[in-house]
Amino acid sequence: MIRFDDILEKVAPSYSEKDINFLKKAYVFAARAHKGQTRRSGEPYLSHPLEVADMLADMKLDKTTLVAAVLHDVLEDTDITPAELRENFGQEVADLVEGVTKISRVQETSPEVRQAETIRKIILAMIDDLRVIFIKLADRIHNLKTLKFLDEDKQRQIAKETLEIYAPIANRLGMGRIKAELEDLSFRYVNPEAYFQIAALVDPQRQRAEHHLKKFRAELETLMRENNIPAEIHYRIKRLYSIHDKMKKQEVSFDEVYDFMALRIITDTVKNCYAALGIIHQKWPPLPQRFRDFIAVPKPNLYQALHTTVITEDKQTFEIQIRTQDMHSLAENGIAAHWRYKDQDPSNIIKEDRRLEWLREMVELYKEQRSPRQFLKSLKTDLIPEEVYAFTPKGKVITLPLGGSALDFAFKVHSEIGLHAAGAIINNKHAPLRTILKTGDIVEILTSPDKTPQRPWLNIVFTSGARHQIKRWLNQQEKIKSTALGKKIWEREARKHGLSAELLKEGSLLSRLTRVLPVKLRGLDDFYALIGLGKIVINKKFMSRLVPATEAVEKKQALLSKLMDKVSRRPRAPLKSQGASWELVSLARCCSPILGEPIVGYMTSGKGITIHSTRCSLVLREVLDSERMVEISWDASHPGPFKSRLLIKSVDTPGLLARVATAIAQLEGNIIKAEVMTSADKKAQIKLSLGIRDIKHLEAIIKKISAIKEILSVERT
Repeated sequence: MIRFDDILEKVAPSYSEKDINFLKKAYVFAARAHKGQTRRSGEPYLSHPLEVADMLADMKLDKTTLVAAVLHDVLEDTDITPAELRENFGQEVADLVEGVTKISRVQETSPEVRQAETIRKIILAMIDDLRVIFIKLADRIHNLKTLKFLDEDKQRQIAKETLEIYAPIANRLGMGRIKAELEDLSFRYVNPEAYFQIAALVDPQRQRAEHHLKKFRAELETLMRENNIPAEIHYRIKRLYSIHDKMKKQEVSFDEVYDFMALRIITDTVKNCYAALGIIHQKWPPLPQRFRDFIAVPKPNLYQALHTTVITEDKQTFEIQIRTQDMHSLAENGIAAHWRYKDQDPSNIIKEDRRLEWLREMVELYKEQRSPRQFLKSLKTDLIPEEVYAFTPKGKVITLPLGGSALDFAFKVHSEIGLHAAGAIINNKHAPLRTILKTGDIVEILTSPDKTPQRPWLNIVFTSGARHQIKRWLNQQEKIKSTALGKKIWEREARKHGLSAELLKEGSLLSRLTRVLPVKLRGLDDFYALIGLGKIVINKKFMSRLVPATEAVEKKQALLSKLMDKVSRRPRAPLKSQGASWELVSLARCCSPILGEPIVGYMTSGKGITIHSTRCSLVLREVLDSERMVEISWDASHPGPFKSRLLIKSVDTPGLLARVATAIAQLEGNIIKAEVMTSADKKAQIKLSLGIRDIKHLEAIIKKISAIKEILSVERT
């Protein structure tokens, strides 16, 4: 068990006496709060927050973080209240402790919803103050170390959650040491079979590998010394989880894991990093496909180093990483390595740090994407990226996850470029926006002010950021169209029901709408948009609630009054197809209505009005919700043409299809598609898809086809 004095000893060189006293106060407070409590291991409960604080002291974090770490469980496991914390330690510490506590309090539901909710809470807490996740990661490491005291189901659940959530977050923050520890501690509980299988492969080679590593390190030290390059050299054998992950992702055997033995050279300058690389390559041949320059092209979490793999005289392969001391500190502790809170607002650092761009995207994504499944899918894409590095023509590096397209690239460069992308030039060749990019591709995005996102774009982007931008643009355009359509519908219905001018004034109308609608409106445009989207249907029932004293002005029943009385119970109110109204009016595919035939409108959520023929089976069988039916009439200005489907039954005779086609052509009909099926009893069926002008045109075509001698029947389908 760690002693509090050990923590004080670590922080003494960088903490003032006031800071030390503040930390001591937290220790005494936590000791009293947790008095008498023990963990499953039998240790005093206080041992856990001290272990967490000790890890954070190793990371050289500030006094506020360490105080919050010592106190991080008092809200969840004792009677201490947030008010008591604020009174004794201030708002900043109380907020950190509450942030950690909220992450822990995720209700047991389905694993999918639990994961999404856990990540949501982590992200929201991190946006407020990233130090919350530092405490939570240290908390998770110590809990993993004592996992053996829990039952197997709980062990597996915690370990699985760690691999799927906490380790990827640590990786995204550049905290390599924390990520590695989380993975290794979880591996044996998540997949014990693979863990012991890899261990059985590694253990027999460990002693021999260490011998080779010590020998090679001595040669490297001599080489650096002879060339006057200051160097601190460490070695390691690849971790079990890392071996398993590489074998699985790259589908290679254990013998093909070339970085099983690795060394790290830490030098003083970037210049000496490259100098050391050149000297090493002069002495030992490198594997070309294994060289990566992460100094020139850092990873998204800003990791920097030179990676190379060489083959020695005795045919041993060693991976060598070369970095400066600053790069090493950043690789081990990531963003925590250089965060200082004394003079800075944590929220400002979150806004400015490039490593946290994904975090800001995730917050925006969550606001719009409430489906746990889709949210998790997007999160896992962003948390566990296999990077592709593509370049703009000016040499700027754009990092994308594996599977990213040219359209993803466009949005990464700038949202406006993505929104107006018209095509791409990849390696000096024109290419479609759906093209999947590879590392090294040089990409120029062609733009046009007339080009805007289409819904199919969602099928060719991979990154959540691009999807978010496209969806937001489409939603904005849909709202504009819905608002215009809804306003027309409202004005028409208001005239029909004889509403007074005074009632139609914005203030008066909004006041009444607030009373009758369950949703909050910021203005009349919100009301119009809801009408246009079909979420509010303006009918007698709605009007009687809005204006109880006003009687609707009845209009004369037209051709379909009986049908509409039966289906929707409301009077006819024709909607003309002039102008913008048609932007959110569509023809139903189920019945393909045609200009001139009787129709009804149906308010479809997110699509405006869908027009159905009155002969449509959905209308006749009253499948559609009668409350959402609206009366609508044709306007001769509808652009057309219209599609219709015919089923022709006939006697099977040679040349029949040609005669049918001739009859249609004589009446200027257009055959879009034709299918012919014959049977053993000399009968035939012809299915036709036609393009026609209106219902009279179709009736003339049906009459002409029916006049052919061999035709038995002609029906619309």
